[in-house]
Amino acid sequence: MNKRKIFYGVLACVSILFILYALLDNFIIDPGAEGFLSHKTGLKREIHLPAWLSVMRIHVAFACIAMAAGLVNFSNRVFQKSRKFHRINGYLYMVSVILVVITSGYMAPYATGGKVTSMAFNTLNLIWLFITVTALVQIKKKQVIRHRNWMIRSYAFCFTNLLIHLITSVLQQGFGVEYALSYTVGVYGAIVLLLIVPNILIRTMKMTRKITVDL
Repeated sequence: MNKRKIFYGVLACVSILFILYALLDNFIIDPGAEGFLSHKTGLKREIHLPAWLSVMRIHVAFACIAMAAGLVNFSNRVFQKSRKFHRINGYLYMVSVILVVITSGYMAPYATGGKVTSMAFNTLNLIWLFITVTALVQIKKKQVIRHRNWMIRSYAFCFTNLLIHLITSVLQQGFGVEYALSYTVGVYGAIVLLLIVPNILIRTMKMTRKITVDL
């Protein structure tokens, strides 16, 4: 139990900090996404900036909502206090994921790195949607443990952007790899990690028995 509490505490800290960073960076510090757009070179499609920025803001907002909703639903105290809230919050999470996937699909053709990166994003979106729907199907079948494990796998995808930029920074700043190539490798690397790490956590922390914690 202590191990699970520590894990949840670390997860909560990382999630909250990332949500604050994403909101500040995209809505206050750089609302025009000038820093991010400066890396987009050689695009075959011209970006219609007002529309792209609107979609990007929706994407960021609902990604933050998904991250917050998922975090709350992993709390055993919240679940025990109100299962109705847990269920409603779960649907909020799913709707948020769907909106993140849709907006990501719109932005994918303009991804840094071109078509190869766009394909990776589309693949990632389909995988995330499949995993999230599977989690819903499992709870409809009253398979609680399977539902929780699939939700762990789904929630991991909330950290896609964090992983991409982490890998990109390591390759670019640590090894001098060109940004576009670093970003492309970051996207593919994130997909691999998002498929592997959750399963390792489920096994090592014995989450197949009970993954919620008292807070």
